[in-house]
Amino acid sequence: MGTTSYLHLSFIFFIALFIFPHSWNPVTKKGLSVHAKFGSVLETKASKPNNLLTEAPVHPLDPLTVTEINTVRAILSSYVPFLRAFPAIHSLSLDEPEKSQVLEWKNGDPLPPRKAHVIALSSGQTHVLTVDLDLGLVTGYVTNPGSGYPPLTAEDISVALQVVQSNEEFNKSIMARGVQFSDLSCGTPSAGWFGPDEEGRRVVKVQCFSTQGTPNFYMRPIEGLTLTIDIDRQEVVKISDTGRGIPVPKSANTDYRYVAQAKTPEMEPINPISTEQPNGPSYRVEGRHIVRWANWVFHLKPDQRAGMIISRATIRDSETGEPRSVMYKGFASELFVPYMDPDEAWYFKSYMDEGEFGLGVTATPLVPLNDCPGYSYYMDGLFVSADGSPYVQPNMICLFERSRNQGPR
Repeated sequence: MGTTSYLHLSFIFFIALFIFPHSWNPVTKKGLSVHAKFGSVLETKASKPNNLLTEAPVHPLDPLTVTEINTVRAILSSYVPFLRAFPAIHSLSLDEPEKSQVLEWKNGDPLPPRKAHVIALSSGQTHVLTVDLDLGLVTGYVTNPGSGYPPLTAEDISVALQVVQSNEEFNKSIMARGVQFSDLSCGTPSAGWFGPDEEGRRVVKVQCFSTQGTPNFYMRPIEGLTLTIDIDRQEVVKISDTGRGIPVPKSANTDYRYVAQAKTPEMEPINPISTEQPNGPSYRVEGRHIVRWANWVFHLKPDQRAGMIISRATIRDSETGEPRSVMYKGFASELFVPYMDPDEAWYFKSYMDEGEFGLGVTATPLVPLNDCPGYSYYMDGLFVSADGSPYVQPNMICLFERSRNQGPR
């Protein structure tokens, strides 16, 4: 393949992640939820997609729209197994068409039938459903298809923490350690199966930290205090309190923020640097998810679990002029952090950041001129909460291009 000038540019995708979901705090607005509002004096005009409330799918792999999510919720509300109580939605996303259908589809063709894939929990059972949006019907339904349970929702985590806070033995242990309740921060690692006594139960472990004197509470763990919580029964299954003799680490020198440093790093002053594109970017975004740049065309979308998915990536061969498929679908399969410590307070920790928490649902908004250059294009995520309502994960992905001589970023 011949060398062309576009090889001197690099095209960048960036997604910021915050891997700890207990800070999730939805706020209702105009029928959607915006999970966080972040501002910055550095913010500049950011190129944004069309209004999420009015957009329609234009590609077979486009994620579900607000209208489609609300339609799925209405269909499930009238579905016989859920007439008495609406289930907890653990996953609601596009049920992608068969690969052959996507490959055969051309711009301007009718879209393949739009379907939703739903994982829900109701009455202790896992329900896996396929909802046909064109027919307005549930066309696939299976209960308890395998062992285990769906990933935790924010509501599950909230329930677990409420159970912990109301437990008398836990409260006595915290007071005995000299930790103020106002400084207490608790969280839940991944759900799991921790022994035969917990068979058939949806349980999580809860551990706590002290936030006194630092925003980096992970540096101040309350060691040796672990509670096992049955989420469905809302009760404490077990308390392991073996670390009362272990002091809580001091907060000194744990604040990593630049503004908290006693002495800022010394650096010779530098002149202002400006990177401009006077004729605009070389890429363009069609609809909301099709990106065209140089000889490349691909589909890009945020995903509640995978974080970011790149699909149908093709490049035009410089010799034949024909598009050549490079990748059908690509995303992070998992971020796995095994601690491998046999101690009672550590053996169960094996974070599955994507599978258990979701890289999309734990993403925080990217800040212009901080995380991304001022000329970037920003893409929001549209996801679904446990009650089936859509919400926006703002500025989740940014796209920009830069010259190779700018150096690494």
